[in-house]
Amino acid sequence: MPAAAKAYIAGIYEHPTRKADGKSLAQLHAEVARGALADAGLSKSDVDGYFCAGDVAGWERPGSGPFSIIDYLGLKLRHLDTTESWGSSYLVHVAHAAEAIAAGKCNVALITLAGRPRAEGMQTGTKTEAEAKGLDAPEAQFELPYRPTVVGLYAMCAMRHMYEFGTTSEQLAWIKVAASHHAQHNPHALLREVVTVEDVVNSPLIADPLHRLDCCVITDGGGALVVVSPDVAKSLSKPRVRVIGAGYAPKYQLGGRADITSSGAIWSGPRAFAEAGVTPADIKYASIYDSFTITVLITLEDLGFCRKGEGGKFVADGNLIAGVGRLPVNTDGGGLCNNHPSNRGGMTKVIEAVRQLRGEAHPMVQVKNCDLALAHGTGGALPTRHGSATLILERE
Repeated sequence: MPAAAKAYIAGIYEHPTRKADGKSLAQLHAEVARGALADAGLSKSDVDGYFCAGDVAGWERPGSGPFSIIDYLGLKLRHLDTTESWGSSYLVHVAHAAEAIAAGKCNVALITLAGRPRAEGMQTGTKTEAEAKGLDAPEAQFELPYRPTVVGLYAMCAMRHMYEFGTTSEQLAWIKVAASHHAQHNPHALLREVVTVEDVVNSPLIADPLHRLDCCVITDGGGALVVVSPDVAKSLSKPRVRVIGAGYAPKYQLGGRADITSSGAIWSGPRAFAEAGVTPADIKYASIYDSFTITVLITLEDLGFCRKGEGGKFVADGNLIAGVGRLPVNTDGGGLCNNHPSNRGGMTKVIEAVRQLRGEAHPMVQVKNCDLALAHGTGGALPTRHGSATLILERE
């Protein structure tokens, strides 16, 4: 039995705030931790493993990094993991927690994410302070003179995909339309208005060919997960959601030989499916990282839900809408409409996948007989350097 199959996600929590003017970063971490532990039916004293990424330090407050948060939360640990893979970090943490549990390093692993980019004035598609100050990175002297922005980089991917495969702006727009259909049922979603394809393509052009409605929201808040051993899972009352497959892969420039119409999911996906012993056709629900509409389209292709170049046709005509299409995607509204806390959307992808498997999603978007789900995170920039992480989860 692979290590992943020996762990269960027992607790989930998504912070309801989308703008945290009156809360500190540490407060947000504490609140999501408390929420996930309460959801699992566990307490702080049960936690013996903690997993976090760079968000624990905030944008300009490095402090003591994870140790400051551990101290603030009052945790007594046997195991600590601070793997940083940006937006995909929290899926990597689930996989690492499963491995640590299988190795006997911990029994109850807490994973937290929190941030305040909206309260601190960040705007869509701009570089973060951390990125702007990355002057020591080996690529900085070659790339920073051109002032690449996040939205500009993703626009290159979209334009190339259109050139290579004939993908259209209208097809990309269907991804936002699906997200909006789901978000209308989420009381915490930042954007709850249902939009049409025409609304998307007529919204202001931010970086050709991406329009404003092709871009994710910027939100504060965060989320947390509790991953536990089989023995702990059996003692709890929540429906048991098992981690049965996990895959991770970095993707980078390769000296200019990289294909910007593909992501690291071309490697992480097959690894996760092989470990789980299932195929894309078996998946009932998918949480796909949606920093931009093009991110979803490329990821669906790379994970094998459709052939390369056919993503435009696959996402069109409501195929991603719960109750309408054949693959419901991001039924909470995703990063395009609901929440993209601290510009790291991987956490919410796992949370909504667990909700679906438990049967706790909103009745209007709950997938019938949902027993197998996929969550995927992308951390970094799609056309340059990023990490892709894929999880396969099963309702036991």
